[in-house]
Amino acid sequence: MAALAGLSAVLVWRVREGRSAVTARKILIPPVGMSTGFCMFLVPAFRVPWTWALFAFLIGAIALAYPLLLTSRLERAGETIMMKRSGAFFAVIIVLAAVRYFARGYFDRLLTIEQTGGLFFILAFGMILRWRLSMFFEYRALTA
Repeated sequence: MAALAGLSAVLVWRVREGRSAVTARKILIPPVGMSTGFCMFLVPAFRVPWTWALFAFLIGAIALAYPLLLTSRLERAGETIMMKRSGAFFAVIIVLAAVRYFARGYFDRLLTIEQTGGLFFILAFGMILRWRLSMFFEYRALTA
């Protein structure tokens, strides 16, 4: 139930975010703010082997960021830059949430809850970082 509430909150947030102009600050703040989550690894229960962390980051940055990159574009609207999402954007968000939900059930049998949470955080960070950096470079090209 909490997963559905979280998914609903993300979808509402994305709709509201899409109605305002995009700035470099709005693009870069989410991954910077999210990076503070790496403090969880100061607690030994959250730690995973470096190879697992690297693999999770690469899956997020390569496989899971790709659909987001395909379904969102920036475009100039007068003096402002706006996010233009395809109709498939929200379907991608829902599919990514479903993949996370079902994969979590599998990993919870192999790892502790804390380790599973840490790996999924790293995976999500890789996805968000690649998507936001791509948007930032697209923003810079439109404002240059």
